[in-house]
Amino acid sequence: MNPVDIIVKKRDGGALTAAEIQYFIQGFVDGSIADYQAAAWAMAIYFQGMNAAETTALTLAMAASGEQFDLHDAVAPGTLIVDKHSSGGVGDKTTLAVGPIVAACGLPVGKMSGRGLSFTGGTIDKLESIRGWSPDLSESQFRRQLRAIGLVVAGQTSNLAPADKLLYALRDVTGTVPSLPLIASSIMSKKLAAGADAIVLDVKCGHGAFMETLDDARALSHLMVEIGQRAGRQVTALITGMDQPLGHAVGHAIEVKEAIATLQGKGPADFQLLVESVAAEMLLLGQAAPSREVAQQQIQSVINSGAALEKFKAFVGAQGGDLRMIDDPSQLPTAPISQPFTASQDGYIAQINAQEVGLTCVALGGGRQKKGDPIDHSVGILVQTKVGAPVKAGDELGLIFAATQADAHSAMERLQRAYTYSATQPAPLPVIYDRITA
Repeated sequence: MNPVDIIVKKRDGGALTAAEIQYFIQGFVDGSIADYQAAAWAMAIYFQGMNAAETTALTLAMAASGEQFDLHDAVAPGTLIVDKHSSGGVGDKTTLAVGPIVAACGLPVGKMSGRGLSFTGGTIDKLESIRGWSPDLSESQFRRQLRAIGLVVAGQTSNLAPADKLLYALRDVTGTVPSLPLIASSIMSKKLAAGADAIVLDVKCGHGAFMETLDDARALSHLMVEIGQRAGRQVTALITGMDQPLGHAVGHAIEVKEAIATLQGKGPADFQLLVESVAAEMLLLGQAAPSREVAQQQIQSVINSGAALEKFKAFVGAQGGDLRMIDDPSQLPTAPISQPFTASQDGYIAQINAQEVGLTCVALGGGRQKKGDPIDHSVGILVQTKVGAPVKAGDELGLIFAATQADAHSAMERLQRAYTYSATQPAPLPVIYDRITA
């Protein structure tokens, strides 16, 4: 095969075969196909798209480019391996609460998670707010912990879908990130390589998400569900709202605090609903509950009994975390400056620009401008008043946690611009827009 022929075929709108895609991905990984050729290929895909068969072939080729895990020997015979993935959002600490709940219900959860970039926060970054906690586990440690505790969250290994890492880095600098088949194959290749039998996708939709419109979120969801079906996996996608921050907390340590409260049934209403909905989907896909009603009963039982919080503690302790911070969340990192921000006018809160809130948190030191930047786990924003609430000018909307007074002042100015007001009360924002299945 010739890489130029493959580029030209896609450039001219042709459908690539699985063999052509496998050849191209393997050549890109081993260096026999140059990065400028891969860039041209990605641009051809950006303009011409891919059908579902092509996108599935791309997903499988990227998954097969490195290690592929089979975790069935680390769980009871017949147990399905169920994973979840969020497409990224502001205040999205869902894994921190969903994982312990599902594991406490008897369904093992072994996840490989990433760090945040731009305005979205990463699960690993949040957990590293807990002193001593480490995401660095060997494969044998991962398996032992999954078998013993039923819950693991580790950093992605360097050899998990390496083609995806290489291709994403190229897309990031060639203007080809917003391509539906490239986004879908990037997400699904990592999940397939990590050994999932079934996957629950939390596809964010809104101004604080990569998929800003419901139509785009539905298109991505349908494509990923179809990839799963073609690859022999069970996949359900929930399209969930990101037109305002999820829950109240945006920032690493304060999001851990909110996750702990949610494990006790005391989380913000929108976040509690999302966590319990995702957990129910995982129990259903994992055949750990015969019906949604039974799944919801199991979830309430482990929350009310304290079993979900105990599972979180067992998981944190197994990975070196200081459990005193879980028993007393006030010991988690705390910023030296705490400053309220207030409403600029009378009316109802009509919109909170979630992306702007996320970027404000990044500017406070709670995120990365580029890969490898250090982060401050103590800073963040508590969004106490959400869309639809009536306010008067000067009312407190939330709190800024900052390293310096100057940082707090800059954050307050940005947050003022993130809020829009109306004279009439807007309709409540949905937590879940849609559920997509095969």
